[in-house]
Amino acid sequence: MTASPSPAPENPTPVEPARRIEPTEAIVWADAARSAAFDGWLAGLVGTQRLRPETVRPASADASFRRYFRIDANDGTTRIVMDAPPDKEDSAPFVKVAALMREAGVTAPEVLDWDQRHGFLLLDDLGRRTMLDLIDPADADASRPRYDEAIDALIRWQLASRPDVLPPYDRALLERELALFPQWYITQHRGMAVTGKLQERLERSFKLIVDSNLASPSVYVHRDFMPRNLMVRDDEAGDSGGAPSVGTCLGVLDFQDAVYGPITYDIASLLRDAFLSWDEEFVLDVTVRYWTAARKAKLPVDADFGAFYRAVEWMGLQRHLKVAGIFARLTLRDGKPKYLADTPRFIAYIRATAARYMELTPLLRVIDEVEGNSAASGFAYGRV
Repeated sequence: MTASPSPAPENPTPVEPARRIEPTEAIVWADAARSAAFDGWLAGLVGTQRLRPETVRPASADASFRRYFRIDANDGTTRIVMDAPPDKEDSAPFVKVAALMREAGVTAPEVLDWDQRHGFLLLDDLGRRTMLDLIDPADADASRPRYDEAIDALIRWQLASRPDVLPPYDRALLERELALFPQWYITQHRGMAVTGKLQERLERSFKLIVDSNLASPSVYVHRDFMPRNLMVRDDEAGDSGGAPSVGTCLGVLDFQDAVYGPITYDIASLLRDAFLSWDEEFVLDVTVRYWTAARKAKLPVDADFGAFYRAVEWMGLQRHLKVAGIFARLTLRDGKPKYLADTPRFIAYIRATAARYMELTPLLRVIDEVEGNSAASGFAYGRV
């Protein structure tokens, strides 16, 4: 079985995979005052953090207003700097969730310094390669050890769950997310009016999806738990990028939007990825591995795997509809056209799941009308 690789477009919220950049590449600042504030902050850390300011260079960026730089330390290691303008990005959730993850035994960046006024953070460096970088899309068997690592990190995170610590993933939030699909994908991207039968079908389907998702027990939810946001330290990746060594632990990024909600969300996110699609046999195998580990850990997953898998698929629908809307919005509103390159993958996810369940036939009809083609025969994940 194989996965269907895709180009590497920008992610809707997560950090773009780190890329190697020469120290000579300059950092560009649109605001001279912010540039001066950054230089002053960095200079103040030279003694305590033993940094080399002359080595600071771009590391990566994401779909938000955040940027990431890499800087060398005197001991030969590197650190990451987050540039998050406070008028556009609130870094407090990042700092809070990073601490929660580390308390849970999950590898997450340590916040070494935080200039709250200007939105600069100094973090330890979790490496340059993501799990996605090291996966061979043509070799599912070789990829299983990485997914086992991801499951281990996810179980640790969920076991630490407590109510009233993170924002609730409640009906209001679920409905706001789903509304992105008709607003941005159908109306703005496809140029279709959401009225009449199409609107009625969407509303009926959305209610079923939200009701299903709210029926799942709640735990901590990362909300973008996928290979693109899971880091492998350079000393653990191996020269060939092969199987992980014993005892390694994937680092986790892009967790600032974490909530307290359905236990099905993160496993759906891991296996129904924005940038990588697996055959159903592999998806089932890894889902069973997670479900077995979760039951052993006494997490509140359904005792019947069939019922659990159905809930995961319906949770995946929530995510796919939301992300299709976000991709369209980022393209049309924010001028980032690369996002729509992977939208067909999400439409394929939506169609495949809607075709499996009779009660979701109205949603399947909507997708066929919007996309202007017939429902696909058979079942596959993201074969587009």
